[in-house]
Amino acid sequence: YYTSIPGSCDFETQDQEWTAVCGLIQDSSDDFDWNISNSAVTGEIGPDTDHTPGKGQRFLYVNSSAQKEGNRARIITTKLFPASLGVCRVRFWFWMFASRQPGVFKVYTAEEHGMDILMWSSSRNEENKW
Repeated sequence: YYTSIPGSCDFETQDQEWTAVCGLIQDSSDDFDWNISNSAVTGEIGPDTDHTPGKGQRFLYVNSSAQKEGNRARIITTKLFPASLGVCRVRFWFWMFASRQPGVFKVYTAEEHGMDILMWSSSRNEENKW
C-alpha cells in the first residue's frame, strides 16, 4: 500500500491489484511482466526477505531465466511527478544476485515531450543483499 510519501509503495497488498494500489502499470509493449511475490514463491532465485522493516514480505520481481537477450519487462508510474531540483527523489531497493543470466536494471524519467532519459542502470549486484 501507499505510505505517506507520494509515489511510495511497499507492495504489501492483499486483495487489491498491486499495480492500482501502487500507482503503476505494466507496459503493454514490453516482452514480459513484473510480478509481486515473496521469498517462499521465488525460492532459490530470489532474496530471503524483502527490504521492508517489520512484517513486510512482498516485493516485485522478474524472472528473466526464460527470456532472450533484449527482452524487456517494464513498469511505469501512472502519476507524473513535476521536475524539481532537490525536491523529488527516486529511491528504491533492488536485489540482483547469483543470476546465471543477469540482465540490466534501468530507471528512466520521462521528459515533458515523452522522451525517456536514463537516470540509473546496473547489470548486477555484487552482494546477496538489498
